[in-house]
Amino acid sequence: MPSLNLAISRLINTGSDNFAIWVVNAPYPSGYVLHDCVWPQHLTQVWQEWQQMFASHSRLDISSTPLPQQLNPLPLESLSPPSGQPSSYSSRLMQYLGICLWRWVFDGQILSSLERSLGIAMGQHKRLHFRLEIRDPDLIALPWEIMQREPGQSVMSLFQHVLFSRTTSEVEPLPFLRTEQALNILLVLGEDEKLQLEKEAELLEKTLSHGSLMGSNSQQGYAPCLVKTLLQPSPQELIQHLDSKLYNIFFYAGHGLPGPDGGLLFLQKDMTLNGIELAQVLTRTGVKLAVFNACWGAQPASVDHQAIPSSSLAEVLIRQGVPAVLGMRDEIADHESHSFIQTFTQALRARKPIDEAVAEARQQLLTLYRFNQPAWTLPVLYLHPDYDGELIRSFDEGITELPDTSMPGLGSQFPTASLRSLSPSGQTWSLRPGITRIGRTTDNDIVIPEPSVSKRHAEILCRHHLTGSTSERKYYLHDLSTYGTTWILQPNGWQQIHRLEVPLESGMQLRFGSSKSLPWEFIINDSSV
Repeated sequence: MPSLNLAISRLINTGSDNFAIWVVNAPYPSGYVLHDCVWPQHLTQVWQEWQQMFASHSRLDISSTPLPQQLNPLPLESLSPPSGQPSSYSSRLMQYLGICLWRWVFDGQILSSLERSLGIAMGQHKRLHFRLEIRDPDLIALPWEIMQREPGQSVMSLFQHVLFSRTTSEVEPLPFLRTEQALNILLVLGEDEKLQLEKEAELLEKTLSHGSLMGSNSQQGYAPCLVKTLLQPSPQELIQHLDSKLYNIFFYAGHGLPGPDGGLLFLQKDMTLNGIELAQVLTRTGVKLAVFNACWGAQPASVDHQAIPSSSLAEVLIRQGVPAVLGMRDEIADHESHSFIQTFTQALRARKPIDEAVAEARQQLLTLYRFNQPAWTLPVLYLHPDYDGELIRSFDEGITELPDTSMPGLGSQFPTASLRSLSPSGQTWSLRPGITRIGRTTDNDIVIPEPSVSKRHAEILCRHHLTGSTSERKYYLHDLSTYGTTWILQPNGWQQIHRLEVPLESGMQLRFGSSKSLPWEFIINDSSV
């Protein structure tokens, strides 16, 4: 999709309030423009008033220049509140801040680049991916999602032709991302005196698993959703669980504290995990999306009202290579959070990209809790600059799977299978109950980026066999490679197969491509695991 990325940075040695705003990525060559500007005093004033009215944390300053004691009143009376909203000071203040932020960012050539990029996207019948990179730590806490061009127009994060997210360019490369067809969620509830953990776990499991689908399943295009819950695990238990299973979503609810290394998650009262430690295990295990129902997840730590650079949990995770992070900019009420999560997971199950799912869930918060309440402004989404936001494969691009051929009365619980790389940092992929495709290109389920591997190299087939009153699941390897470079380890050494289909047994070792490539191991997992 067409993408427009903006970066905002404070200029050094030119005065403390001088900034540069420039286009980092544009859908046309001449869209890369630059604008120098000064942070205006009235924006500092309205930001301070916003924090006094809406923020639960201590004040964060932007400008080092103190405001005069006699402040001019904000021109809020000239603004009309959104249709159907109360004519309150809070709604006018929120609208005024959004308009001021828009006018500061989208000035001159920056606005022209946005308008032309929107035109290109609309001409292609697509939505524009708009990603904002805030390189100055003092600006991170601002609610950029509420930017609004004029009263009566949609805010940036809810504009129907735009998908809004934040990003950063100082990142580690993306890890290998598996192609998946289901939501596999690890739900972790840490220590929190306000939470009744068992009740909260039950509620979140129901919300995540079912959303508001009311029985709608993959028969209507919705992806299946599996949730595993851990209540107050130790750091070792959490890491071991992430290492042993294949999850694409990590969801945390519980207590935490901000800090320079992404803060601390309190898994138990005296057991914590910091942001960098969590990032390492999430990237190693292939988690695509991390969600934090904690009030500080997208908020930087601060000292003497000054933000610490790169200190928010969301920033730390993205910089370490996690593809997507969703955190809250401030404290969010439980009922607001559950409403957001329900709509968000429903959109993900409908196979929508993460930024589109966030927009739908944000709109739901706005509808339920009104414009003059901060709930809809709180979710902050960060996306890795190289990540397109696809969590699971869209339905029209999905692989047609073999139907479930299990028969009633014959037992529906079967052992599952996986393929494990035997390289030192190898990963494990679960095999689908149909066809798992292996090859060099990214449209395969298991991608092996080696020159000797064919674009569509091999398939592992799962079939059900019925013997009397017993049904069992068996797996077969089918070579499709150009030169027959698929290998199976036999008692007398490696055997090459070409365009053949052979049965697989647990523990069997395989090679794809060169006979000197790293081996893989086929494993039958116990059904009780």
